[in-house]
Amino acid sequence: MKASLPYKYITSVKNGKQYVVFDYKDSEGKRKRKWVNTDLPEKCTKKALKEAVDQIVTEFDEQFRTGTIQRRKPAVAPVTVVNEPYAVMNDTPEAKMKMGEFVTEWLTAMRPNLARTTYQTYKSANRRFVEYLDIHYPGITLGELRHNHVQEFLNHKLDEGCKGSAVKQYYLAIHSGLAYAVKMEYLMIHPMDKLVMPRADKYEATFYNKDELNALFEVFKGDRLELVVHIAAYYGLRRSEVLGLRWDAVDFTNKTISIQRKVVSDYDENGQRKLFVETRLKTNSTRRTLPLIPHIEKMLLEKKELEAHFRKMCGKSFDREFEGFICRDNYGKLISPEYVTSRFHYVITKHGLRHLRFHDLRHSCASLLLANDVPMKAIQEWLGHSNYAITANLYSHLEYNAKVISAETIARVLDGEAEQQSKAPAETAEPAPEKKSTRKKSASKKSTAKTTDTTAPKKTGGRKKKSDTPTATGESQTSRL
Repeated sequence: MKASLPYKYITSVKNGKQYVVFDYKDSEGKRKRKWVNTDLPEKCTKKALKEAVDQIVTEFDEQFRTGTIQRRKPAVAPVTVVNEPYAVMNDTPEAKMKMGEFVTEWLTAMRPNLARTTYQTYKSANRRFVEYLDIHYPGITLGELRHNHVQEFLNHKLDEGCKGSAVKQYYLAIHSGLAYAVKMEYLMIHPMDKLVMPRADKYEATFYNKDELNALFEVFKGDRLELVVHIAAYYGLRRSEVLGLRWDAVDFTNKTISIQRKVVSDYDENGQRKLFVETRLKTNSTRRTLPLIPHIEKMLLEKKELEAHFRKMCGKSFDREFEGFICRDNYGKLISPEYVTSRFHYVITKHGLRHLRFHDLRHSCASLLLANDVPMKAIQEWLGHSNYAITANLYSHLEYNAKVISAETIARVLDGEAEQQSKAPAETAEPAPEKKSTRKKSASKKSTAKTTDTTAPKKTGGRKKKSDTPTATGESQTSRL
């Protein structure tokens, strides 16, 4: 039985034939049962039965969703088709909502539980999906939505040139909204259950090596982003995490720095771009405390002195809206995420450095840690990833030292065995001719052994023998020697 479906089915044998038996309810809530012949005998292979069952279930599922379940009448009458409503839940008022209305309701209900950036991602993706539906399927309701509508939209985004990773974000955003409809019982089943999710290309992080980072630090000397760039490179913090640092997060006594908040840019209720401070971070592991690196400590102390100087110089004109934040300009204004991105790109382009996103400083930090044999688990905690798999998937291809050790180990094992095998015949080949010569000398050795035994002196001390005859003890004496 498949409990996750709005109907159940099993395989059963009747009259020597394999059947698929469906158990479902019609629009009036009456329980119905339908037998479908697989045209296979009772004794058939599991593979053949599985293929036949999958085909029958697929056809039945389509009929159930579209509301046209075929009923076979007795053989004396021709086969007819009886239309039945799609599902009981689709008769609810909520299922008759237009898709745009449903998306608005869902976002309104979920907004208090979503981070600001997550909310904007969901809103943007579903808005584009609704726009697509309005063009190709005008007036479509929540209850009429099928998996093929979503599949066509995702394929359309791929045809437009979207990367697989971007299309996957559309998939997740739409899936989350429809999962809410199922949870609230607006729909009986999730319309995307049978959808094929686009395959996202594996992302390989871009990063700077040690020399490139030193060159980057050089070109940012005296720049407004100098401290921001150094913190991002040394700690691998996200852009929002760097901008969210406050002086109360730095403990100069215990030499620690804590990531407790972030700064994001978004539109307010009036449609104006504004900076927002959030204490809800991406995951629980994102909130972390790290050792204060001496180089960063020195830069922070210099920044503190400089800020006190400009605060005194500017007086009342010093901006105090974001009091206590570290990454502010000389006039107290908090640096925005957009400025970080645009300024970073401008500076590295101006000085001819290799193209790199600001976020790739995070990857550069991880690559340097890996290159210096820092364990992957420690890097996960340093970067604040929610689980080990994320870190391993991103940076496993950079763990070259471990691959070198593996290569040396397998080479030593296999080459060592091959060397032993090549030496073995050579060692056994040398004594071979001596065996032939020793056969002729065996008799003379025995005779000499007897003569030496007769002249051998008696052995004194030790346990007494029953017989002191040398011939009786000669063999044991030679073995002991």
